Amino acid sequence: MTIELLLKRFHSDLVSVERLSEATASTYESCIGIFLSWLVKEQIKLADVDVQNLLFYLAWRKTDSNCDELTIAKDISALRSFGSYLVRMRMWQENKAAMLDRPKVGKALPKVLSVDEVERLLGSIDVSKPLGIRDRALFELIYSCGLRISEATGLMVDNLHLKERFLIVRGKGDKERMVPFGETARLTLEDYIQNVRPFLVGNKIVPEVFVNYRGEKLTRKGVWKKFQELEIKAGISAKVHTLRHSFATHLLAGGMDLRSVQELLGHADLATTTIYTHVENRQLRDGHKEFFPGHRDSSSQK
Repeated sequence: MTIELLLKRFHSDLVSVERLSEATASTYESCIGIFLSWLVKEQIKLADVDVQNLLFYLAWRKTDSNCDELTIAKDISALRSFGSYLVRMRMWQENKAAMLDRPKVGKALPKVLSVDEVERLLGSIDVSKPLGIRDRALFELIYSCGLRISEATGLMVDNLHLKERFLIVRGKGDKERMVPFGETARLTLEDYIQNVRPFLVGNKIVPEVFVNYRGEKLTRKGVWKKFQELEIKAGISAKVHTLRHSFATHLLAGGMDLRSVQELLGHADLATTTIYTHVENRQLRDGHKEFFPGHRDSSSQK
């Protein structure tokens, strides 16, 4: 079996059997692709791999590839899943990767844009062009609803309710949730749906809301590429997911309770949402230092 075929079958197994998201499956496939290439380079057969080989591989990733602890942790998770798959396929008798310990990774606070930065980013989109109108509707919606990229690209026309100003998205674990959006998002979406999307789609039947210039479903890669162009144009360093972080933080700053933000984001665990309270506290501290520099805490006066 070729590496390409093995990776393809592993990816399919992650999605259909393990019920992982497409994004996670793609990440794990990429991690295992690097691992299999390393085995070829080291002339080690997959069937002969032992725990020591796995440790040598991770050491190589950390030194030669200069990977941080978060990347190593992802590698280990991918190797564990791959090991389980190989056992089910009877290519390994036991999951040799199960003995690998994930490194403890400190959770960094998510990067958040200010309201002015979000407006500058969205304002940099050229809405005089059809695809510009689409991009404004897309990123306005991602920010207004706190959507993940996969949720935005997978949004169905039937699940978009412009008049009532809410949509239904399918998030992690295949769970659906209803998310409202504001008047600004409604207007940009209406412009795109009525004046641009029919022109792009033509006679095709496409169930997704957002399409590319060929009238086909917009991909995650397409969204990333467009956002990178906006970053440069607006002079802002961020990622598409930063809009989701900003959405949550701005809601908490405006006084919304944590449980409601959890529902809007589709977090299964409230603890996941709690990180945004730390972001808000950090912003308050930073703002206090900037606008009231005469104050010093007790530790600095000792």
